Amino acid sequence: MKILGISALSHDASLTLIEEGEILMASHSERYSRVKNDAYLNDSIVDEMRSFGEPDQIVWYEKPWKKKSRQLYAGQWSEALSFKHLPKKYLKNWDLHKTPLTYQDHHESHAAGGFYTSPFDEATVVVIDAIGEWDTVSLWQASADEGLKCLKRIQYPYSLGLLYSAFTQRCGLKPNEEEYILMGMAAYGKPIYRNQIKSDFFDSKRPFQVKESFHRGIGDYLPDADLMDLAASIQQLTEETILDFMKMAQKLYPSNNLIYSGGVALNCLANNKLYDLFPKIWIMPNPGDAGSSLGAAAAYYKKPLHWKTPYLGTLIPGDYPVKELLKELLSGNIVGVANGRAEFGPRALGNSSLFADPSAANGKEKVNEIKKRQKFRPFAPVILEHRAKDFFNMRSATSPYMQFVYKNKFPKEYPGITHVDGTSRVQTVNESQHPGLFQLLTEFEKATGCPMLLNTSLNIKGEPLVNTREDALRFTKKHNVPVY
Repeated sequence: MKILGISALSHDASLTLIEEGEILMASHSERYSRVKNDAYLNDSIVDEMRSFGEPDQIVWYEKPWKKKSRQLYAGQWSEALSFKHLPKKYLKNWDLHKTPLTYQDHHESHAAGGFYTSPFDEATVVVIDAIGEWDTVSLWQASADEGLKCLKRIQYPYSLGLLYSAFTQRCGLKPNEEEYILMGMAAYGKPIYRNQIKSDFFDSKRPFQVKESFHRGIGDYLPDADLMDLAASIQQLTEETILDFMKMAQKLYPSNNLIYSGGVALNCLANNKLYDLFPKIWIMPNPGDAGSSLGAAAAYYKKPLHWKTPYLGTLIPGDYPVKELLKELLSGNIVGVANGRAEFGPRALGNSSLFADPSAANGKEKVNEIKKRQKFRPFAPVILEHRAKDFFNMRSATSPYMQFVYKNKFPKEYPGITHVDGTSRVQTVNESQHPGLFQLLTEFEKATGCPMLLNTSLNIKGEPLVNTREDALRFTKKHNVPVY
């Protein structure tokens, strides 16, 4: 039985097709349409899904009527009263409306995507995002025998995720897209507004909860404040609030294993603190709404998926170009790779990447110039797994999906992958995880003594990751960067 999970009509549309626990395909709509954070499906992604066979069952990642009730409550009249894009009608565009269709609770899709891809038989599951239908935070008990059981919910209008997005907008960035930039800005500021923000926006009588809805932002809050200080302040409060909820979660359902999902789980600064409470942590590489196509399918299947790799999207065929990449890197060049199946998730993990020497004094500036990004933004290192603890203060043996930030032991020697606060968002690689990337790093270490590279996504600001050989050729022509 082939089960098709769909996340669409909000933001970051995606499809996932599973069969008997195997993930046949999981991919982002934006990679095909070339529209960043595309909320809609398109012919190309549906055609690719169908190349693996017709689905027998479709599962939608949330419950539309439940969502509309919240939209009515929130005064979002146009969305609530529009029936143009109800799933059953929408799927007629691809003749999928004849396939049986069911709907999953939004937060259950997040929780299931985490649990059923995890290595755990039991776990505490926490979901934090901006908003589902009504839920903004939820706590689940997960076990192989009994599945998922919800223990606690916090609901709209009380949303930590919406508040963080409101501050993203206040700092001149795009909400629901550029929260990761706000996180990077935080290192340049001081949390001097932390107490005022807590007093103004957090409810002292309701732990973990904000006072009101921030769907419409916070306007020109503290108009004279330095934006970096605002970023530092909301980041610190966000970390504190997440940690407080995790402490409560552990008391309600004690476990050594934490599964964390929802868009807020992409805040890798906050994620570091979780090891203070849980020895083992699993964050699915695509914990936001784009990953909920997988989560919806998993919630319907209700059994563990055979999670092997995040490389689940479009295939760009050919052997991994180790020789060509190494030659460019040893010549001091920045080089791109578009090879293998595309990453499912927002991080480039070696198949849709730009690489550079992390020790180059001006490497960060050159890559930011190519990508047309703000100069303050950091880049991640990809490093041989068995060498990671020699260079970073790792709190776990592995970090394969760039989900945690660690102190760099040699920040001056490797400026390309070190943020202003001395940290790096680490990606570790072993041979079974990605043989080609492992070989590239091994050969680079033999030649230079350095077992890591600067790794960032093969795109420029505001564009999706390169997804085809044609996309790669356009990138080379436009930006004069070789891509293999």
